[in-house]
Amino acid sequence: MLKGFKDFITRGNVIELAVGVIIAGAFGPVVQAVTDVIMGFIASIFGAPNFDEALNVVVNGTTIAFGPILTALVNFLLVAFAIYFFIVVPMNKLAERRKVEEEEARPEDVVLLEEIKDLLKAQRA
Repeated sequence: MLKGFKDFITRGNVIELAVGVIIAGAFGPVVQAVTDVIMGFIASIFGAPNFDEALNVVVNGTTIAFGPILTALVNFLLVAFAIYFFIVVPMNKLAERRKVEEEEARPEDVVLLEEIKDLLKAQRA
């Protein structure tokens, strides 16, 4: 039973997921700091001390705060931007390089067999 658990934990996907969660936890405060700076600039346009207090609407004595929603949206967009440009784009480039290396490293006999196959297809058509 413990061996099965050890095998599960040491599989690549679980370890990669754990590393991703740890990095995301460490990256969160950085994104929050950038969000605070951006929201400070936006809040200064509206004349409020912070953006959470900037877009408040009072309806029948109830305050509806749109500032926190906008702050969360900007925070989400910053995280999505960072993930795309710092993780997805480099991983795609790395995958393309690996694909090119794999194509270049094909054995000569495989290349010859593919050429023969293509010639046979051309003769049948």
